[in-house]
Amino acid sequence: MRLRFPLLAPLVLLAGCAVGPNYRRPDTQTPAAYRGQPEADARSLADLGWWDLYHDPVLTELVRASLAQGFDARIAAVRVEQARAIAREARGALFPSLGYAGDAFRGRNTVSGRPNTLGTGTTGNGFDAYLSAAWEPDIWGRLRRLDEAARDQYLGTEQARRGVLLSLVTEVSSDYFQLLELDAEIAIARQAADSFGHSLALFNQRLTGGIASRLETASAAAAQDQAAAQIPALERQIALTENQLSVLIGRNAGPIVRGTPLFAHAAAPEVPAGIPSALLERRPDVLQAEYAAKTANAQLGATIGGFLPRFGLSALFGGVSQHLQDVTLHQDELWSVGAQVTGPLFQAGALKGEYDAAKAIAQTAKLQYEQTALAAFADVANALVTRQKLGEVRGLQEHEVAAYQDAVRYAEDRYKSGLIGYFELLQTQQLLYPAESALAQTRRDELISIVQLYKALGGGWSLRDPAAWQDAAAAR
Repeated sequence: MRLRFPLLAPLVLLAGCAVGPNYRRPDTQTPAAYRGQPEADARSLADLGWWDLYHDPVLTELVRASLAQGFDARIAAVRVEQARAIAREARGALFPSLGYAGDAFRGRNTVSGRPNTLGTGTTGNGFDAYLSAAWEPDIWGRLRRLDEAARDQYLGTEQARRGVLLSLVTEVSSDYFQLLELDAEIAIARQAADSFGHSLALFNQRLTGGIASRLETASAAAAQDQAAAQIPALERQIALTENQLSVLIGRNAGPIVRGTPLFAHAAAPEVPAGIPSALLERRPDVLQAEYAAKTANAQLGATIGGFLPRFGLSALFGGVSQHLQDVTLHQDELWSVGAQVTGPLFQAGALKGEYDAAKAIAQTAKLQYEQTALAAFADVANALVTRQKLGEVRGLQEHEVAAYQDAVRYAEDRYKSGLIGYFELLQTQQLLYPAESALAQTRRDELISIVQLYKALGGGWSLRDPAAWQDAAAAR
């Protein structure tokens, strides 16, 4: 016993460590606050559930349908299951393996049967059955590094799935707001066509009475046709957007029900972006990049284990006989216990090349993580400045539209009174309707910018939150 303990102690110490460098998160250029944010605040828009961004029941059910039955979400879930199975496979190598085998044969001069009939010229039967066990003690931690790599790859796939779901929230919301904007634009186009049509009818009456000229009626007809020509083009865009949204929610192309109109949507809550360092723990693509770096680091350690000897233990127990009923008898039993060690002596640089390649992959993965984190900070800054500037543009455009509406009313009154000609009225009308369309587009972009900011921040809602999935069956 005094001799055994000094021999076992180094093995116990070795079993507690693993070859290769332990992972350390790369240093990132984390700003104290996002550009466009006066100061960092612990609160964040990403802490809200996506269903709290806009209180539109139709949009909520569309998003839930895309998460529950959209093909992107389902494919991502299958990929997670695949990565989980691979991780289980890698972990199984850490434990002993058990197996069984059995043979039954008949032949002449065989060497596997008992008694041996080799050279007797007789025909004999042979039967054997046995249990086997094998185990590779993970002395250097090579198998643990492979298990670590598979586990981190699985966790990275889970983050990739979360990124897909967050992208679905963004895409469905953006397409929905695009539909609302197109609805507003087509209403503006129809209003313009009706207005120009009303003017055309008036001019035709005046032309018949000899008051108006052919120039006025021709101009009114051209303006009406120009406004009416926009309607089919907008209807085409609506149909295409509805079809795209139908695919996202996993159903055949068809019409999409609308909820709250574009200009009736309330502004999103004024919640700060949060602390930049929290983005590293929340955003899916950043976490996925970090798990990729962890995976590469663990695989680097596994390649180092390839330089070291590998130990194996095996055991066999069973029986062999010429008669099936005698296989289990004591005198026909067989057993063996063994140990083996293998290791490289000369590989012509193959192991060194494998290590160098793994080291380069690990370094690349760390650089990609730093790049992803830097891009994430920039995405949030872009989303913040976009939201701010679009709000300023919308305010100015609202004043512009109100001024043009007053100008059109004033011009109509002056035209009916004979104080101005039709072309002055036409000019004010042709300025109003494009301004209304531009305002609708800005309002759409402003709503989408909130969703983009939420995505840039990583959307802190939990995939396991029942509110994210409830009523999905009703949406289907």
